[in-house]
Amino acid sequence: MRSAASTVTLESGLTLSYVAQGDEQGPVAVFLPGPTDSWRSYEPVLAHLPRSLRAVAVSQRGHGDSDRPATGYRVDDFAADVTPLLDALGIERAVLAGHSGSCLTARRVALDHPQRIAGLVLESSPATLSGDPGLTRFVESVVAELEDPIDPAVARAFVSDTSSAELAPDVLDELVDELLKVPARVWREMFAGLLAYDDASELDRIAAPALLIWGDGDQLIGRDAQTMLVDRLADAELLVYPGVGHTPRWELPERFALDVTTFVDQTAQP
Repeated sequence: MRSAASTVTLESGLTLSYVAQGDEQGPVAVFLPGPTDSWRSYEPVLAHLPRSLRAVAVSQRGHGDSDRPATGYRVDDFAADVTPLLDALGIERAVLAGHSGSCLTARRVALDHPQRIAGLVLESSPATLSGDPGLTRFVESVVAELEDPIDPAVARAFVSDTSSAELAPDVLDELVDELLKVPARVWREMFAGLLAYDDASELDRIAAPALLIWGDGDQLIGRDAQTMLVDRLADAELLVYPGVGHTPRWELPERFALDVTTFVDQTAQP
């Protein structure tokens, strides 16, 4: 059964698409999909989360069915929407979960608004993407050439390259459909922002506990990045999923849901 989406309008006037489930009085986890993904990329996980957990998955600006302003797709822009989202939904503190590039957004929020973040779940997190050679090549060879409407073949290749051969065909189709909603101008500004952003010198200021989830079959983000993050963050634990690629939650959604739930319950304890 597909989840039913809602919308919320922030104080800025920006409207975001999201889905929420679970006990409104329970501990909260807010899920930020990675670049080009909508909240629907968390559907496999949502199905396995307990009702005692209040889970919110949101399509960030420019993604899915959320508003697509003319500009504002750098890491700082995405991060600036998070606390207004929490305010609009009546959430005081939450565990913030990000994937890949959106881990930078989650970290930015933890740096700027530590009182609102109970913990971080960093799935396949880079240490930094600043000047990353692989991402630079992708931006120069693919993103720079994109035009609207996005070629479905390009969209399918991008999803496949950042997931796994084990991804169910119907899930792949839905992820491609959602990706095609992201305009070319959003791709360009967003990926340029990822290449320019670097919070490495600030990581030791993040006080919130962090759970790092990484698959050792990840061809995009290496073990060295996980080691660096564990070393630099004040309170970090790394869970390695053997044989899993860049998006662990798509390959092992039940395990991912259990690991996140355990972490959220731990952060909620006095």
